[in-house]
Amino acid sequence: MAKPIALAFSLCLLVLFHSCLAARQQSQSSQQNECQLDQLQAREPDNRIETEAGRIESWDYNRDDFQCAGVAVQRITIERNGLHLPSYTHAPQLIYIVQGSGFLSTVFPGCPETFEESEQSDEEQQGQGQQGRHGQQGRGQRGQQEQEEEEQQQRQRQQGQQGHGQHDRQQGQQGQRGQESFEQLDRHQKVRRIKEGDIVAIPAGVTYWSYNDGDQPLVAVSLLDISNNQNQLDRNPRRFYLAGNPQDEFNQQGQSQSRRGQQGRGQQGQGQSQWDQDQDQQQQQQGGRSRHQQQQHGNNNNNIFAGFNTQLLADALNIDQQTAQQLQGQNDNRPQIVRVRGRLDFIQPPQSQQVERQEQGIQRQQGQNGLEETLCNWKIRENIGRPSRADVFSPQAGRISTLNSFKLPILRYLDLSAERGFFYNNAIYSPHWNLNAHEVYYVIRGSARVQVVNDNGQAILDNEVRQGQLFIVPQNHAVLQKASNNGYEYIAFKTQDNAKINTLAGRTSVLRALPDVVLANAYQIDRQQARNLKYNRQETVALSSSRSSQSQRSWWAIA
Repeated sequence: MAKPIALAFSLCLLVLFHSCLAARQQSQSSQQNECQLDQLQAREPDNRIETEAGRIESWDYNRDDFQCAGVAVQRITIERNGLHLPSYTHAPQLIYIVQGSGFLSTVFPGCPETFEESEQSDEEQQGQGQQGRHGQQGRGQRGQQEQEEEEQQQRQRQQGQQGHGQHDRQQGQQGQRGQESFEQLDRHQKVRRIKEGDIVAIPAGVTYWSYNDGDQPLVAVSLLDISNNQNQLDRNPRRFYLAGNPQDEFNQQGQSQSRRGQQGRGQQGQGQSQWDQDQDQQQQQQGGRSRHQQQQHGNNNNNIFAGFNTQLLADALNIDQQTAQQLQGQNDNRPQIVRVRGRLDFIQPPQSQQVERQEQGIQRQQGQNGLEETLCNWKIRENIGRPSRADVFSPQAGRISTLNSFKLPILRYLDLSAERGFFYNNAIYSPHWNLNAHEVYYVIRGSARVQVVNDNGQAILDNEVRQGQLFIVPQNHAVLQKASNNGYEYIAFKTQDNAKINTLAGRTSVLRALPDVVLANAYQIDRQQARNLKYNRQETVALSSSRSSQSQRSWWAIA
């Protein structure tokens, strides 16, 4: 009898082992084939959420090109006087400010509140006024004051130890009043002014919020590197909000998932533990809503406080239940971006270039001394939109600005970098490939014809890209871009902190580094043609369209 049982048990283990092995092989095969791309497209956003004071658009991260690059991308528009509620993500992100200006603040864990409100000068003015009035009374009253002081000292000596105890109590009360006055002052971490052309780097799990105080919409493009090592979850992008009742930002099937989520929570509520039931009953008796009622009443996408028991949350924060319910957003149906009533009044940094120059000077000094930046004084913002910031400039073609970990050290921790391009009419971005990174392009203004070629020599993208569109260039895939008659501006996010390219044309191209005889034999051309191939372009990366005036053929007809 024991042998059949052992045999059946062995067969079950064997079947389980093979099924697990097959699932693992299928997962590995799926990951290995993520970048076997036959076609790329320039894409518009797939998902759109309208909020009270703006909108959030996102691209479908389940598409093959996004899965290959391991990224998710959003475009966030904040209208005037709009506040994007505090949130954090499970992956590092780079944010580029496309348009507008405003404020952005990050909250690094364990760091002090370096922005502190000073006490009002009214008390000082009152004190000075009293001193003036006392001075006008004349010297004749000083004798009376001295006599009163002597009588007071005599009474204190008679009281003995009781007087000393009362004096200590008075000092304690004064210290307590001073502490209460100190706690009433507003203190928070650094608030940064952001404007068009800024890149902001935010690590995984770091809370940030943003506010538009300008006269035009604040538009930002955000890249989440969900394949980054900082992400210990899966490759489904998530954003955790600390306030509001946010909607699903990435999934188009949010409503159907909402219904499924509510059903799941209803079934979960039926299996509540006795401790939860006791807490809910006690909370109902005190006039508060139970956790089970909150789950049935609210939508599926709440802020992180909504999942806690109201009584436990109130005890943890040492607040009343009504305030705890406000944190949970029980009566708040506003999504991610809310409109501020009036104006946000917080401690603002000085609006001058002196602060930025000081930050840059400190950063250079730390680099020269070999000192590492600490978490609390990380520089997370850099403007790459200014013409003076260009790393490559051609008067006939345009300019390119790069941002890597050498210029912004936090990018080494995030393992990300960026590039900003501005090309004049009909200018060409030298054909090249990325040595060590995927590249995500977002078209800021203008348009261009783009061709991307894979390892089989096939053009998997050959199309015009326009303003507001996005396209991805996988690692080692060759790409050629030519601006239209309206010019071409883009921001490119790269999945390495020090991404490198290798060009196919220009003074620094791979062809120029090869011997003439190698080129002649490789392409079956003579030595003179090989020399022309190497030296006809004296520019580096930004190339002018010098032959466009000589040729009457349309560039679109060239295949």
